[in-house]
Amino acid sequence: MEARATAKTLRIQPRKARLVLDLIRGKDVVEAAAICKFLPNKGGEMVGAVLKSAVANAVNNHEMNEDALYVKECYANEGATMKRFMPRAKGSASPINKRTSHITVVVAEKE
Repeated sequence: MEARATAKTLRIQPRKARLVLDLIRGKDVVEAAAICKFLPNKGGEMVGAVLKSAVANAVNNHEMNEDALYVKECYANEGATMKRFMPRAKGSASPINKRTSHITVVVAEKE
């Protein structure tokens, strides 16, 4: 049995979110939450919120034991990209891509 949570269109690049997800993959939920809480970057805060939601889904919807949960899998896919332009010299413009992520965290009980 597993429970999942997904946050869509978060304003963080998938590449930066994956750095945090690689740190918590396979860890206990308590340890993963502690890692997310004390990371200095924005990704830690966002991934921590999705992890908290996945744990809540497991406890409330699937009646799992919170102490036996671990992060089974977690990944960040690319969401919609907001395209903007910045003025440059001689009347030209250069593109700016503001990328978004879909972050998914799956938790399961230890056997």
